[in-house]
Amino acid sequence: MIRLALLLLALLTLPARAEEVVMGMSKDSVSITTDFDGSEILIFGAVKREAPIRTDPPLQVIVTVAGPVEPVTVWRKARRLGIWVNTDAVEIDAAPSFYAVATSAPWDEVITDVEDLRHKVSVPRAIRSVGAPMNILDSQSFTDALIRLRESEGLYQLRANSVELRDSTLFDTAISMPANIVEGLYSTRVFLTRGGRVVSQHASVIEVRKVGLERWLFNLSRNQAPLYGLLSLVIAIAAGWGASAAFRAMKSG
Repeated sequence: MIRLALLLLALLTLPARAEEVVMGMSKDSVSITTDFDGSEILIFGAVKREAPIRTDPPLQVIVTVAGPVEPVTVWRKARRLGIWVNTDAVEIDAAPSFYAVATSAPWDEVITDVEDLRHKVSVPRAIRSVGAPMNILDSQSFTDALIRLRESEGLYQLRANSVELRDSTLFDTAISMPANIVEGLYSTRVFLTRGGRVVSQHASVIEVRKVGLERWLFNLSRNQAPLYGLLSLVIAIAAGWGASAAFRAMKSG
């Protein structure tokens, strides 16, 4: 009974959270059409307080957007008899198809390694690879290769100093999603940090989906693969015949 009373007393005397983040987005869904060339989403928010603004250490903001997580096989190529062939492979257990990180200051100033590990904020922390074949001693290099490849495709982004923070209260940033994103639910998180430690966070979701002809073709490829293959063959033959006819017309003209 005494322990229960002490526990209740401790809970009652706990200080209220000094700062709490609230966020919004310019849109919570993205439609992929046949002419889709990417999308930009504005993420904004404010900091609610129950105390005066602290200036030391300064407040920082981190925004992340993560696409659907999926396993990925990464191959290493090697030259054999003058030909480049796949040799070793590592199965990465889970990697986001898209991952963007935007910060209000340089990376080293916004979060510590410990907090990054705890909340899986940076691109490398968002990827999970727990096992590799015994004969591969440099499995981390495969993860690094995946990151480099997706960075070159615009699918992995680290944009330091791209979150505008005004008066340590209002913030906003724009996240660019390239044309090669996949459909699914995209997790959006906002972190408030001080001295590299997370003091508040908020999460939301963006839905990315195919619509119109893209949706019809996607469903056809999944549900009626033979018909989809036949349709692709017919389109390829028609395109080849059309190009040939155009070339003959130009030649005769």
